[in-house]
Amino acid sequence: MKKTFTIVFASFLIFSSCDVVNNAANHANDIINSGSGETESANPLTNTEVISGLREALSIGIENSVKNTSIQDGFLKNTEIRLPFPPDAVKVKEKALDLGLDGQVEKFETTLNRAAEEASKEALSIFINAIKNMTLEDGFAILNGGKGAATDFLKQQTKDQLKEAFLPKVKVAISNVKLTDYWNPLITKYNTAMTLTGGQKLNPDLDQFVTEKAIEGLFHMVEKEEDKIRLDPLARVTDLLTRVFGSLNN
Repeated sequence: MKKTFTIVFASFLIFSSCDVVNNAANHANDIINSGSGETESANPLTNTEVISGLREALSIGIENSVKNTSIQDGFLKNTEIRLPFPPDAVKVKEKALDLGLDGQVEKFETTLNRAAEEASKEALSIFINAIKNMTLEDGFAILNGGKGAATDFLKQQTKDQLKEAFLPKVKVAISNVKLTDYWNPLITKYNTAMTLTGGQKLNPDLDQFVTEKAIEGLFHMVEKEEDKIRLDPLARVTDLLTRVFGSLNN
């Protein structure tokens, strides 16, 4: 009788311990995988889903960004990323306006943006290669990194390649739209005035300026797309995006 009681009592302890462990595991999954107030402990996110979801989000973001910046007026009519007159040469602009060259200043700024729009066409394939090379570690860092984390990843992976790819396009675009035809009269008149007044002459590197501003504007648009998917459930246009980014909505 004593032996039977011991066996029954031991069995009770074992099964009770199992229940405690299972309950703890289920509770942990609920915390990790909860989204929009509903638990997904029965079907937790897998590593594959996280990576696939992030690749999908980035693909949508970059495709929209490149499409919207590489069309005519993609930069020029977007006040958030429109390329201004080079800040280092703002005195040139002021002098040109004083000399009545308003039309040339406007044409110059328009053609700066046309060059940026043309260069942006080169970005898509570079971004896609970076996404394909995303590791599991990259994926979880991006998912949990908050606003702009995916864009920061792309910057680290692609900025040098983008500069390399953009610069020749910018040079061709500047040549095609005869940007120097507008720039040279401005800089010539300005430097002539500086000769007379003893001021400092300027000769900004337009190719470099347009390249850097085009890349900066493109990343600005990518980050907007990324944050939209992170923050707005309606922007998660597939079940996978809903599942992956919904897991962050605690």
